[in-house]
Amino acid sequence: MSEYHNPVLLRESLSALITDPQGNYADATFGGGGHSAGILRQLGPEGRLIAFDRDADAALNAPDDPRFTLIHNNFRFIHNYTLLHCKEGLDGILADLGVSSHQFDTAERGFSFRYSAPLDMRMNVQGDKTAADIVASYTQNELEKILKVYGEVDNARKLASLIVKAREQKPILTTDDLYNAIAAALPSFAEHKFLAKVYQAFRIEVNQEMRSLEKFLSGAAASLKKGGRLVIITYHSLEDRMVKNFFRTGNVEGIVEKDIYGRSSAPLKPLGGKPLLPTEEEIEHNTRARSAKLRVAEKL
Repeated sequence: MSEYHNPVLLRESLSALITDPQGNYADATFGGGGHSAGILRQLGPEGRLIAFDRDADAALNAPDDPRFTLIHNNFRFIHNYTLLHCKEGLDGILADLGVSSHQFDTAERGFSFRYSAPLDMRMNVQGDKTAADIVASYTQNELEKILKVYGEVDNARKLASLIVKAREQKPILTTDDLYNAIAAALPSFAEHKFLAKVYQAFRIEVNQEMRSLEKFLSGAAASLKKGGRLVIITYHSLEDRMVKNFFRTGNVEGIVEKDIYGRSSAPLKPLGGKPLLPTEEEIEHNTRARSAKLRVAEKL
C-alpha cells in the first residue's frame, strides 16, 4: 500500500464488518487500499473481496491477490456488480466516505485551497464537469443553494453574488481565481475552516456525492445477505444524517414507513447506539480521523 492515506478506524471497522472469514465482502471506497488490505488479512482462502473506486489512480494500490477484484466505477452501482461477482450476496460492505489524502495532496486535482491549481475536483478525471464549469455556468441562485446546502456556509448568498460578479470580469479557472473572487466575504478568523466548507460544497456537486450515496445505500442493502453488515465511516453532518436515517428507516429522509400490519419496511437494523469515534491517539497520528464517525447496521 502506498502513502495514499492512512485507513481511519481500521480496527473498529474490521471488527464490525467481518463475521465469516470465508465470506464475500466489498470495500466500496478503495482509495489507498488500507481498509482492503486489512480485510484481506482477516479473510481465509475461500474469502472474496470486491472493491470500488472511480479514481483511476487507485488502481496503483491494488493488491496482487486472487481473492481481490477492483472495479473502476462509482459505488452507486454496487448491486449490479454484486450480482455479477457474488450472486449469493455479500456478508459485509465497508465504505469510508472521506476524500483520500492523495486527492487532497495532488495539487493539480484542485481539491485543496492550499495549492495554486486548476479548479477541478473530479474524483474521476474522465468526468464531464469540473468545479470551474460549475462556477462558470450555474446561476447565482444555484450557486447559493450549493454553498448553503452542501457547504452549510452562512453567507452563501453573498458568496454567490461575488462569484457571479467576478466571472463577468474574467473566467474563474483556478483555486487562486476562486479565492480572489470571494476574498471580500472571507472571515478574518478561521479562514481555512470557512474555505474548507466552500470547497466541500463544490466538490460534492462536481461528484454528485449525495446522490451517489443515496443510490449506494439502497444498493448496499439489496446486496447484503441476511445478517450481513454495512459499515460506514462519515466525515460531515450531511452524509452522516443520510446514513443514520437510512439505517433507521430505509430512506435518507428518515421517514418511517410501515406496512398494513405496522411492520417497518427498513431493510437494516442499526447496531449500537451512538456512532463509534476515533481515539485521541488515532487523531494524534492521523488528523484526517478527527471528524470521523463509524455506524454499523445489519441486514434483516
